[in-house]
Amino acid sequence: MTGTELSQRAKAVVENVERAIFGKHHEVELALVALLCRGHILVEDVPGTGKTVLAKALARSLGCSFRRIQFTPDLLPSDVTGVAIYNQRNQTFEFRAGPVMSQIVLADEINRATPKTQSALLEAMDEQQITVDGTTYQLPDPFLVLATQNPIEYEGTFPLPEAQLDRFFLRVQLGYPTEKQEIAILDAQRIQHPLESLGQVISADELIEAQHYVKEIHLAPAVKAYVVSVVTATRSHPDVYLGASPRGSLALARAAQAYASINGRDYVVPDDVKALAAPTLAHRLILQPQARLKDLAATTVIAEVLASVPVEHVSTTAARA
Repeated sequence: MTGTELSQRAKAVVENVERAIFGKHHEVELALVALLCRGHILVEDVPGTGKTVLAKALARSLGCSFRRIQFTPDLLPSDVTGVAIYNQRNQTFEFRAGPVMSQIVLADEINRATPKTQSALLEAMDEQQITVDGTTYQLPDPFLVLATQNPIEYEGTFPLPEAQLDRFFLRVQLGYPTEKQEIAILDAQRIQHPLESLGQVISADELIEAQHYVKEIHLAPAVKAYVVSVVTATRSHPDVYLGASPRGSLALARAAQAYASINGRDYVVPDDVKALAAPTLAHRLILQPQARLKDLAATTVIAEVLASVPVEHVSTTAARA
């Protein structure tokens, strides 16, 4: 696969998904970036903004299997991973796969499940495998977990711990559509939902090939230094109690590579890093108590960091070199 082919196929996927998701071009691109980097997405927004539609549209565009898990307080880890059932006829235990054994998994309202059930996703997300009764099962490839949570309602929820938040490659917020976009949504769903007419644009094998290609996108030493400078700056910001870890640096660099490939380049420029800094780093920061009292958002901290870290020395020529 060449860079031009990857860019064309990526744009075809984005255009196809946008037939069901209106006015969220950048957010759809971010979801594709996570897929290209074999990462997972946390979508944090109020109900009804299109989180489920985004996951289903991606699955249909890629021809991937799709399962939805509704997280509730009584959900057990075995309800996610599966369970071994004793077959009296054969006198053996048979594994009945859970919904996590799918290529695209929607973990709806993940913060409503207990920490024990939430942790059942950790091994799956990090190692693309699950272990049930001492036996390890490989998950399908490609594999994406798209988890959602409501940032408004906290009663009866179990906030994700920092270690599990760090497992998510990106955090995306869809937000409300504009008036024109909402009218377009009404028109599009007048007879049937646009999801019903979405077809497959690329195959799962082509996506896996693209995932391998993205790793070859050139990351110049000057751009690497800029990525590390941005991440390091989060650790010394006065409003940050705990900054982004080296996993954040890796995520930012890989996301920038994927974003560059989507835009038809075989090298990363500082603008790619800037565009991906907030989605990849904001959820990895723990703010100071006084910052939370001021209702300061982590995205605001990232914006201040980007404004403070100089990029004049990273030219296009240096990015290519």
